[in-house]
Amino acid sequence: MSFLLGSGAGFSGDRTDAAVAVVAELIKRQQPSALVFETLGERTLAAAHRAMRDDPESGFEPLLDELLAPVLRDCLDHNIKIIGNFGAANPSGACQVVADLARQLGRDDIRIAQVHGDDIRQQLHSLDLERWEAERLEMPGDEALISANVYLGAKALAEALAMQADVVVTGRVADPALFLAPLMHHFNWRWDDWDRLACGMMAGHLAECGAQVSGGYFADPGFKDVPGLATVGYPIIEVEQDGSLIITKPANTGGCVTEQTVKEQLLYEVHDPANYLTPDVTVDLSHAEVRQLSPNRVAVTGIRGKPAPERLKTTVCYEGGWQGEAEISYAGPNALARAQLAAQVLRERLVFRAPAELRTRLDIIGLASVFDSDSGELQRSTSPSTSGDYRLRLAAEHSERRWVARATQELLALYCAGPAGGGGVRRQFQRRVFTASYLVKRSDIHAHASLFETNLNGVSRSDRYVAN
Repeated sequence: MSFLLGSGAGFSGDRTDAAVAVVAELIKRQQPSALVFETLGERTLAAAHRAMRDDPESGFEPLLDELLAPVLRDCLDHNIKIIGNFGAANPSGACQVVADLARQLGRDDIRIAQVHGDDIRQQLHSLDLERWEAERLEMPGDEALISANVYLGAKALAEALAMQADVVVTGRVADPALFLAPLMHHFNWRWDDWDRLACGMMAGHLAECGAQVSGGYFADPGFKDVPGLATVGYPIIEVEQDGSLIITKPANTGGCVTEQTVKEQLLYEVHDPANYLTPDVTVDLSHAEVRQLSPNRVAVTGIRGKPAPERLKTTVCYEGGWQGEAEISYAGPNALARAQLAAQVLRERLVFRAPAELRTRLDIIGLASVFDSDSGELQRSTSPSTSGDYRLRLAAEHSERRWVARATQELLALYCAGPAGGGGVRRQFQRRVFTASYLVKRSDIHAHASLFETNLNGVSRSDRYVAN
């Protein structure tokens, strides 16, 4: 019997009702299954650490309640394991949220496990760090450090499931490892069975971005049409004991699972198809075959595995000063000329109103913005109709908040001190985060899982279980 992997989310901020249809399908199938929430990006994790610095009771996925509340009872009642990296910077806080939700459902018997070991801030400077091949930034000083988290593999998650956990909460792990863990636990694959590990890891890779494999981020009207995108079904991966995969989605949902959607996701963020590095296995996709079996059912075969790399990726996030944005719109006759004049006014004002270290960028949205450079070369070479609807955008960054605030205030002043007809000003500024990537020795990282329990007074304790 195949094992079913359902996707409940592909990033922080994803649709909070996506898992409902997935869980309904898993229940209908009556097969061993798990529901996975992947909600953690690198900057998402940095933001979580920063939030926890301001409020020790925060630092986990802010939508956790909304993600789990609609499906937790059904998952518990039908033995559908829940695995999520929604713990972010504060997995124990997320565990408490899950426990509270279960208690409201009258399910005090829930078993929640937490995975530890990804946060290496305290040992960062004692580790043998190797700069990632594409990294150019220097390691920050301690005063700027926000977070340092290593990408863990699936082993500690699988050990948590061996502890009969109903919900497994993690921080930073490799995204597809969230999906590999229940396969390792269910099928009892060996940790050196590289081909099966590779198949399991790619099952996770196909599902980790949620609806991307079932039509989301794929649609291009007239070229790649996707039906029912408003009700797109999130993926379900059917995995067999031998590692064979079938990608599908819940019945009566929108979207589509085709050879093309699967191929796009299969190669997503893969730098070398013959050597895709993950913490648990090096995956070789060079002989993979993708075949449509029937509508919304696609098989993937030919995936091979090699031994896992000796080093694990680590992301270091640190303070990068301040950044801000401000926008104003110009529409109607001669709107482009007015927007261009407003941009010129800002350039002149910022020359003598801001320090030389202030970096700025001006875009005219509707003329040229996404593909333009910071210097505006594309704007100057593009000549559309002068009438239309244009939005002038200023972006600014500096190490000090006050200079970013002053720059965005200059755009606000265009209301009365700039060209005619400007309106709809929006401005905001926030702290900026830089990230740098390093590699650490696998032998220096010690992940483990623990059961999270609460007594009637809400005091938690952990029973440690070490993953070898």
